Amino acid sequence: MFIRLSRCNLSCGFCDTPYTWDWARYDPHHEARWQSVAELAEWAGGHSPRLVVITGGEPLIQQDRLLPLVDVLIADGRRVEIETNGTIAPTPGLVREGVQFNVSPKLGNAGLAEDHRIVPAALTALADTGNAIFKFVATEPADLAEVAELEERYALAPIWVMPEGTTTQAVLDRARQLADQVIARGWNLSLRLQVLLWEGERGR
Repeated sequence: MFIRLSRCNLSCGFCDTPYTWDWARYDPHHEARWQSVAELAEWAGGHSPRLVVITGGEPLIQQDRLLPLVDVLIADGRRVEIETNGTIAPTPGLVREGVQFNVSPKLGNAGLAEDHRIVPAALTALADTGNAIFKFVATEPADLAEVAELEERYALAPIWVMPEGTTTQAVLDRARQLADQVIARGWNLSLRLQVLLWEGERGR
């Protein structure tokens, strides 16, 4: 199950959740609401999945407030994955057994300057946790050269490549273009299962 937080420190051109941060287009009072750790823990406790994915937006913007939530979830026997764009180093309290970081550094295809989307100290800190995977959104095979450069520069592993797309056809078309080269490089290919099943339906 997912806990989605609002606010982000990036503004990627292909972002499929702009309602979490783009307050020029979306009303934050409509899209987001304040909830306490106790409320979130109670909600999670009422559902059966043992894996809780904390996503965004960019969750590590609020990481100090995540510490007590993660404590409660792990004490309840849950596993926690925190999705992040890799520009903020995790606080030591989050680097613990039972927590995995799903790090998605942004490539040039996001339409952002490199010094804004790639923060070396943060990537190194996340790689050094020993509990991180690195997932890159690719729009075409040419993007994979940039992935390989980042992999070598920051010793990132394991690598996952996800085709960009918000429709079933777009995801499948890009996956077919990427698959052979991803496999040849010894990486993993990740399809966007929620898009294949439900396309852009919110709340899925």
